Amino acid sequence: MKVIKSKIKNFPWLYWIYLFIVLTAWFAYMKANDLFYILDENIAIIITMVFGSFIAGSSPEGSASIAYPIFTLYLDIMPDVARNFAFAIQSIGMTSASIFILNKKIKVDWNYIIYVTIGGLFGLVLGTYFFIPLVKPMVAKLIFVSLWLSFGIILYFEHRDQSRIIKDYIINIRQRDILYLLILGLVGGCISSLFGTGINIFTFCFMVIYYNVNEKVATPSSIIIMTIETIFGFFLHAVVIRDMTPATYNMWLSCIPIVVFFAPLGTFIMNKLSNKHFSHFLYFIFIIQYVGAMFVIRPGLGYSLLSVGIIICGIVFFRIISKNKKVII
Repeated sequence: MKVIKSKIKNFPWLYWIYLFIVLTAWFAYMKANDLFYILDENIAIIITMVFGSFIAGSSPEGSASIAYPIFTLYLDIMPDVARNFAFAIQSIGMTSASIFILNKKIKVDWNYIIYVTIGGLFGLVLGTYFFIPLVKPMVAKLIFVSLWLSFGIILYFEHRDQSRIIKDYIINIRQRDILYLLILGLVGGCISSLFGTGINIFTFCFMVIYYNVNEKVATPSSIIIMTIETIFGFFLHAVVIRDMTPATYNMWLSCIPIVVFFAPLGTFIMNKLSNKHFSHFLYFIFIIQYVGAMFVIRPGLGYSLLSVGIIICGIVFFRIISKNKKVII
């Protein structure tokens, strides 16, 4: 009897209610407007989002980290359409994953979530209106994947340090730490304005290396941050700027039934992995993301040297952070 009561108590009721509402509303809208034909038109998008949404729910990478390079460089989708789609679809998929996280009471760091989110919302607005016109999408993506690969290299060596003390949250948070988190959120928000993702992985790097926060705590925390960021981004582009195209909405509608399942599935599997296996999973994502981007971008000598330079600079940067990490008292 106790086992049955425990299973009922731990059952993610909120997630299943959310799932029922989303799928019911989606089916009713599609049927009323006779839109089921768009599923065939967007089959490549749907397949991409099977993997993208799973990654979004299981790692500090948003689904746009998978979708953006494939859409822009392989499927010839315009960068602004890919970015807006990322905000739109993550507002469903990452909300699904966040509800699952909260419903299952998966451990998160609320100080990290609150202060980074505040900075991130300001950064998203700043980046949307001032930075987007200045950055070439291909160069930005090259910087993006190269920097995270350098982080993965440093994280690997961090885990080889047997004296490393891992915590489930920021210890003895002070005003200086709050300022750091606000600034990280501001920069991360600017990054997200370009790709539809970025604040999650950018701040995750700092949390793990500087604050020694457990990756399995930092990851669901970063998912909640990206959820709030992406809902705001969707609202900004759909309601305020109004630059969401009909093609973007059709892609969004096509993928809703996929992401609402696969994002929380990724979260569920991530929570079952040991810290060691989860770290290996992160290394794999960073490597595949980089190799995949290089295959799609096919950079020339100049851009290849730029990528190598970014990786070296990133290793030095993250190593300095690691060597000067916050002292745990």
